[in-house]
Amino acid sequence: MALTPQSNEAFLREVDEELRREEALKLWKRWGVVIVGGLVAALVALAGWLWWQSHRASVAGEQGVKFNQAMESLGNQQPDKAAPVLADLAKTGTDGYAALAKFTQADILLQKQDLKGAATLFAQVAGDSGAAEPLRNLALLRQTLAEYDTLKPQVVIDRLRPLAVKGNPYYGTAGEMTAVAHLRMNRRDLAGRMFGEIARDENVPASIRQRAVQMAGVLGVDAVDQTEEKKAG
Repeated sequence: MALTPQSNEAFLREVDEELRREEALKLWKRWGVVIVGGLVAALVALAGWLWWQSHRASVAGEQGVKFNQAMESLGNQQPDKAAPVLADLAKTGTDGYAALAKFTQADILLQKQDLKGAATLFAQVAGDSGAAEPLRNLALLRQTLAEYDTLKPQVVIDRLRPLAVKGNPYYGTAGEMTAVAHLRMNRRDLAGRMFGEIARDENVPASIRQRAVQMAGVLGVDAVDQTEEKKAG
């Protein structure tokens, strides 16, 4: 019996579908294990990542409690009790808490006049890319303060240049140290100009502005203490 055009088309479609199924079966036999393995590996990786995030959050919470306890001990004048906690966090803590612990250790050394030891720890925090930028910048300031008498004035100026600009949260302190460094280089003009700018910046703490007014006046720069003018008015 001859095939009609319709039945012939249907027959060819069935043959084509059968060939497609055979090709798919061949591909599956060849690559099926690899595909399944890839999916399993992806699911395992996702599960591992989710567990790691949860673990980090849990560890960070525990370290936060330890750090707060160390701060309470320091507040209660019990540095010996805080010391081992800070030492442990500095070695094994996450980036944030390790940096905070080192910064606190450095501050304690600075209070004890161990300038070299303090500067070393502050430098570690300042160079730690895992720490928050505001903490790194503050550590750089504290490091410079600890080393100030041993640094060449130009080193101070170069080191603090990114911070000694208006709008920076540490402008007042960084600018003051920079201005004194200019004085040490006998650049009274640059020192006076910076003291004057600090004195006129209302975002700078009042104590720093008052010192800047006095220093600017000594250097012949007209710097008005806006805070005192407002009080007088």
